[in-house]
Amino acid sequence: MSGKLAILACAGALPVAIANANPDAMIITLEGIPSELEGQSHRHRLEEIGALFAAMKESGVDRMVFAGSLVRPALDPSAFDAEMAALAPRLMAALQMGDDGLLRTVIEVFEEQGFSVVGAHQVLPSLTAEPGLHVGPDPDETTKADITRATEILQGIAPLDVGQGCVVAGGQCLGIETVQGTDALLQFVAGTPPQFRRDYRGVLVKAAKAGQDLRIDMPTIGPRTIESAAGAGLAGLVIEAEKVMILDRDTTLQAARDSGLFLLAADI
Repeated sequence: MSGKLAILACAGALPVAIANANPDAMIITLEGIPSELEGQSHRHRLEEIGALFAAMKESGVDRMVFAGSLVRPALDPSAFDAEMAALAPRLMAALQMGDDGLLRTVIEVFEEQGFSVVGAHQVLPSLTAEPGLHVGPDPDETTKADITRATEILQGIAPLDVGQGCVVAGGQCLGIETVQGTDALLQFVAGTPPQFRRDYRGVLVKAAKAGQDLRIDMPTIGPRTIESAAGAGLAGLVIEAEKVMILDRDTTLQAARDSGLFLLAADI
């Protein structure tokens, strides 16, 4: 890819990894949204989005990547510049949608300014995993049935734009991911009374939602996911091949080995 890259950096390890691989990129952080790269960035208020557009154009940016955990920030309408005031009705309507609908609108806004929005996996292809068993023992037949069941559940709820993960044990759905995220799901599963699990360990399946725009909010796992999955007593994890990012890959795979979990990337 040619042209100057801008990284809109939010929380977590992903923006750091992308910045390390793209040292000439313009790093942007937003007030009210934490980022490990805050001290190295151009800092902007979302209310003054016109100034952000101008700074990106002045720096010669023609493509950008959104990276990290993004929470919906509180906005101060009294601080809106002309561009944000014009965009506000559209963005307020998008806020009533699920995350994917909102993020599609955000992409459209930046693309209308002439910036090509690319995915983290496009600027750092090593983030995703090819199909196959990457760590641990092959799933047994019961676990394979749980994988199938979890996949069916995710495919069923995909049109509702709810979440990207599901845990199934012994054919029983123990939880689906919602806005609180994967770690919260796994903490909930860890607290499930034993009678509902019937001595089955279970599996986490994480996959992109059908039709999801993977340029923003691509599903991710990392060392903390492995720790939470082990704490929930699971047998392993299945991620969708080429559509789920593995953050801090070496540490994540080693954590799975150390925990005795399998990690399988599969076409879903």
